[in-house]
Amino acid sequence: MYKLVIRPILFLFPAEFIHNFSFIFLKVVCKIPLVSYIIKYFFTLNNQALNKSVFNLKFKNRIGLAAGFDKNAFLIKELSLFGFGHIEIGTVTPKPQRGNNKPRLFRLNNKKSLLNSMGFNNDGVDLIAKRLKRYNGDCIIGANIGKNQKTLNENAWNDYLICFKKLFHLVDYFVVNVSSPNTPGLRSLLNKKPLSKLLECLQNENNKKKFSKPILLKISPDNSFSEIDEIIDVVIQNKIDGIVATNTSLDRSILSESNLDKGGISGNLVEKKSTEIIRYVSTKTNGTLPIIGVGGVSSYDTMMKKINAGATIVQVYTGWIYEGPSLIRRINKIMIDELLKD
Repeated sequence: MYKLVIRPILFLFPAEFIHNFSFIFLKVVCKIPLVSYIIKYFFTLNNQALNKSVFNLKFKNRIGLAAGFDKNAFLIKELSLFGFGHIEIGTVTPKPQRGNNKPRLFRLNNKKSLLNSMGFNNDGVDLIAKRLKRYNGDCIIGANIGKNQKTLNENAWNDYLICFKKLFHLVDYFVVNVSSPNTPGLRSLLNKKPLSKLLECLQNENNKKKFSKPILLKISPDNSFSEIDEIIDVVIQNKIDGIVATNTSLDRSILSESNLDKGGISGNLVEKKSTEIIRYVSTKTNGTLPIIGVGGVSSYDTMMKKINAGATIVQVYTGWIYEGPSLIRRINKIMIDELLKD
């Protein structure tokens, strides 16, 4: 029904408009008595066989919602009804910011992909922290943190540190986002010297706590293997807990449309690139560094490609938009069936 009726109607409208409209609609609908229970009944599948432990956290299943979908922690309670093993909010910055000019989100329907140049639009860490304080569910929550556009790169470490401190007691893990292509100059923070300083600052603060939180680094699908080697060295030196692979891509060679000159590509078009990066990181580290696989997960098969390449758990975003709200349950059902065969 979703692909035949609902999706064609939704796709008649601009992508960012329908995204925001859907958020408000879901928020309102879930206030109606019993609606939340109905959604959970139809879309959530709980089974101990699906559980996965990593980062000293126990995930209900291996499929989470990637950062960028619920940037502002506006719908955590409602989105958790759809069966996600975890939800990653953000990217969160210290101060609120509007992001880049609109339009900045486009569908590539024939490729089941998206193109976005959002630019870390979010409500700022203080308001997002207030929303997180109201959440009392049991879904694992991660915070993807970044810097404000106006913050100079040499001072970027402080923006990340502000977000880390203010969200520390409200989330289960952190993802350091220095790989988004939509904030000018941000990816230069992946260079060895600034990355070392940034991760060292966060880890020093983390070590002051009675119980530390997992810190992961989100990397780009556009990095060369030699660049990834340097990144891995910095990650290991600073005892970072894992890698999120990968962010969106600027590689225009995977696009057939020549007029789309800005923004990062997600969805099916980056599935192969992200899986190759996962395999390289896993091989390079002998499988000792946990990886969250992101990019083109839209089915059980695409999820297993990431896991077989070395990912411990995965995240979806674009695939959920194209495949519909039952995607997580469908994947988990197949996984249970495959486990029973063994």
